[in-house]
Amino acid sequence: MSNIQVHTKYIPTSERALPALALQITQLVGSYMVWIGTTGESAENVETALLQGSLLRDWACAMPPTNTAIPPAATNLYRSSSSDVSLSMAQRLARRFKKQIFLSVDVPPAFMTPGDGPKLMLAVEKAAVQSLQALET
Repeated sequence: MSNIQVHTKYIPTSERALPALALQITQLVGSYMVWIGTTGESAENVETALLQGSLLRDWACAMPPTNTAIPPAATNLYRSSSSDVSLSMAQRLARRFKKQIFLSVDVPPAFMTPGDGPKLMLAVEKAAVQSLQALET
């Protein structure tokens, strides 16, 4: 029996201007690998979105802190010049879930406009938190 489990999810956004999200969590022993990206696919074809996405657009790793007074140790594994949201988000997830987090955020630069970018990143983080909470219970 394998301890590794893969969970895939389609997340519609609450605003019409924002694209839907595809999420894949690989549950490892003591850590999670999370990929989340935008998709034009339907919920039935969410697996196709994963194949079209890019793991290396913005990828970071964070370790849970051993002392709550210090921030989680984290590093970028790969990032493009257009995105750097995965590092801080991975730190917040590692602190919250007390597990090592590998996080890849695949959001094309076209969606990172000043008006919609923050809303989309909030939707991305909310989807990751809710999905990880469901796995923790």
